[in-house]
Amino acid sequence: MAFKTVALLMPGEMGAAVGKAFSHSGLDVVTCLAGRSAATLSRAAAAGFRDLPDLEALLGEAEIVLSIMPPEHAPATARKVAGAMESSGLTPPYADMNAVAPQTARHMQALIEGAGAPYIDGGIVGNPPGKSNPTRFFVSGAEAGLMDGLDGRGIEVRQCGPEIGRGVAVKMCYAAITKGTSALHTAVLIAAQSLGVADELHQELAISQPQFYKRMEAVVPKLPAVSARYIGEMKEIAKTMESAGLTANFHVAAGELYRVLEKTPFAAERRDTVDPDRTLRQSLEVFARHLPKVPAAQ
Repeated sequence: MAFKTVALLMPGEMGAAVGKAFSHSGLDVVTCLAGRSAATLSRAAAAGFRDLPDLEALLGEAEIVLSIMPPEHAPATARKVAGAMESSGLTPPYADMNAVAPQTARHMQALIEGAGAPYIDGGIVGNPPGKSNPTRFFVSGAEAGLMDGLDGRGIEVRQCGPEIGRGVAVKMCYAAITKGTSALHTAVLIAAQSLGVADELHQELAISQPQFYKRMEAVVPKLPAVSARYIGEMKEIAKTMESAGLTANFHVAAGELYRVLEKTPFAAERRDTVDPDRTLRQSLEVFARHLPKVPAAQ
């Protein structure tokens, strides 16, 4: 299906970049920013979005609705949209592209389909559009083929079958590796800092694990800027792992690590304002000072 008007809910960094790519490809991108922050209003305007007064107006114009937001807000937003669909009788397809567990996706499916609209689930992998590689949308559901109408507009759509939960399961497994690994690296490096063996460990990593160490140097100082968003994602990954018969504890612990980073002064940064001159070692010194106090041994 060739779309002309696409609705995009809660345009954060990823959502704004996706919408901007759609707008530049000729689509009319609409949203509803009632009650949102000045930063969100500015971001949406810069991306070329058209702001509508309420969800009913948005549903009346949109040929498809995409939800792209922090995962903890996704179910409540789906509930609000379902309510607006029921009251207005307007039921465009709803594609939830958030980092949620498959069982969370199925909960939202019941809400949206109960209101009479097709539901599509999906997960986003890769950097926001505009980088070197296209952003990948892994999608599933009986109506997921509709998403092919957005393929090539700054994103690459990858079909995962008719069963709800498959698209987002790809995202969950992928992020479990990438963001889970970042949390593990950071936790161990903070431990070495606290135990007084940081010099020895960093020297050894640089010699025997140079690829891992370069990734640590590039990624770890930037993590506080995204830690607030990652906390909710770790909860959803933990649910996903548990549903597969594996322990949730790896990613429960990763969420706890991101809570520590969220308390540091660096958490006030955004991805585009992270201090490029702050080193890994400087970052870890600050991280370690924000660890919970360990009770003295009895």
